[in-house]
Amino acid sequence: MTQSWKIYNAFFIRLLLLLVLLGSCILLFQKQLYYTLFGFVFFGVLVLLEMYYFIRNAFLFYDKTITAILQQDYSASYSDAYKTGNYSKLYQLYETLKERGNEQTSKELVYRTILNNIDSGVLILEKKESEWGIFLMNDYFSNQFTVPKVSKWHYLKKQIPSFCSAIEQFDFQEVKTSVQIRANADAEFQTFRLQASLSKSYNTEYYIIFLDSIQKVIEKKEKEAWINLMKVISHELLNSLTPIRSLSQNLQEIVDQDDLSSEDLDDIRLSLSTIINRSDHLQFFVDNYRKLAMLPSPQKEKTALQSLVQSCIDTMMPLFKSLGISVHNNIDFDRWLYVDRNQLEQVILNLLTNSMYALTGDSTDSKVIELSASVANNRLFIVISDSGSGIEKEIQDKIFLPFFTTRKEGAGIGLTLSKNIIEAHGGYLNYQRDSAHTTFVISLIEGENS
Repeated sequence: MTQSWKIYNAFFIRLLLLLVLLGSCILLFQKQLYYTLFGFVFFGVLVLLEMYYFIRNAFLFYDKTITAILQQDYSASYSDAYKTGNYSKLYQLYETLKERGNEQTSKELVYRTILNNIDSGVLILEKKESEWGIFLMNDYFSNQFTVPKVSKWHYLKKQIPSFCSAIEQFDFQEVKTSVQIRANADAEFQTFRLQASLSKSYNTEYYIIFLDSIQKVIEKKEKEAWINLMKVISHELLNSLTPIRSLSQNLQEIVDQDDLSSEDLDDIRLSLSTIINRSDHLQFFVDNYRKLAMLPSPQKEKTALQSLVQSCIDTMMPLFKSLGISVHNNIDFDRWLYVDRNQLEQVILNLLTNSMYALTGDSTDSKVIELSASVANNRLFIVISDSGSGIEKEIQDKIFLPFFTTRKEGAGIGLTLSKNIIEAHGGYLNYQRDSAHTTFVISLIEGENS
């Protein structure tokens, strides 16, 4: 059959032939030509059987192909007769869906490969009816908590109850916080940064969870900081040593002369003055580096949170008043902290000073610094925010680098020193920025051993 010879044409011809045979049989019966009638009846039965099998095979083929499409089984192959004949449209549909299915499978494979190769725990939950199931768990998550890739939430809850309890505590809502998780009953609690978001597609809810080990985040940041620090140190040393070397060579040439003119003496004085200035700059740089590198261990003592914060505010208040800056202390509870009071005061004073300079150059009439605190997951969070214009996005990842500063008179060690002090206490210092506030968050572990 050619492509134009459609199945309904073939069915019509067979039906027409049956009608002709039926009419002939009636005519032969009336003329009492029984032997001829018997031949026509026998031929009609054969045509009827052939028509039955023709229709049956056509429907079987359609049924088989549609079943394969519904089950996403695209392993069948078709002869050229099917590709160009009666079933050409069905074949095109089959091939189109097969191609799209292969594309979708390839995309899913790529997505899974990407998720399995990132250094963060990824868990995607899928809500079926009223129960959450596990849609995807990447390799990092499975290895981090030594759990198999289960498909049911209650199976996972048996493996890592501390994690599942934390998620259920947030009622499967969008959240961004830190949590304490224990991989198993014998392991110690570890701090993880948790980010979770809720998504809905085609009436199916998905809950996407990202977990990062705080320790690994800190290690990564430390490695990046050391690389950048080496760049800064190399830059500063070259800036000072290059002119000193050049001037020293010039002085050597001058003193090697037999006679020195007044002009030579002026060159010597200028060169020596420049060498002294560059040496002073280098000494200033080295002294500041020693402050960072030789930070003493915290001498922890029992310290009241309210007393610590209020003392820092009182110290800075004369400067705040002279600059028209309002300070709001919104900490409405007290806590006993085991910290080095002098070091923590230095951190808070550094952050308050940072906010003060941010507001000094701000053109807004309302200059406000707010302090607040909260407790979650055995951690105390002290938040210092200001209404300044904030730090440009391009340099946000550099603010904790040693000797990086945007102020001409700044040494560039305040934030770095503050970060090192907080980390020496087992905590961390974060920078956050939204449309209205610039915020620094101090996180400390609660308890006597913090």
